[in-house]
Amino acid sequence: MISRNRNFYSNTAKEESEFFERVVQVNRVSKKTKGGDKRSLSVIVVVGDRKGKVGVGLGKASDVQSAVKKATAYAKKHLIDVPLKGKTIPHTILIKSGAAKVLLKPAREGTGVIAGGAVRVVVEAAGIHDIVSKILGTKNKASNVYATLLALGKLKKII
Repeated sequence: MISRNRNFYSNTAKEESEFFERVVQVNRVSKKTKGGDKRSLSVIVVVGDRKGKVGVGLGKASDVQSAVKKATAYAKKHLIDVPLKGKTIPHTILIKSGAAKVLLKPAREGTGVIAGGAVRVVVEAAGIHDIVSKILGTKNKASNVYATLLALGKLKKII
């Protein structure tokens, strides 16, 4: 009976390790109510399989663990396919989303990921190994993550 439980736990660990998960931002938010302040946490999580699928989720809860769980579940449900050309992207793209502008350029093999914090997390989760990027506009991590996701979603497969 004990060995059956061990197998159960090892299988669940395999399922979770299938995806790369990274918490990008944890934000404390509060709301004024008649009874006082209601405090909660807002978390942004990036999830990817490192094989061309990536998603971003936002979760809100009174504790970090619940917020991360909600954000991860949302991100896994809303994965997008990223067209890859070897270990890089097929073409250059410049996207503006709100105040955030993100420039993504394909790079030669061996270049590595040359990207700022928010873009780096999304690109690594998607499985891109060689890319050059530049964040223009805002320094807001959330805006940059969403702009990067939008840019990766607008890439076209070049044959």
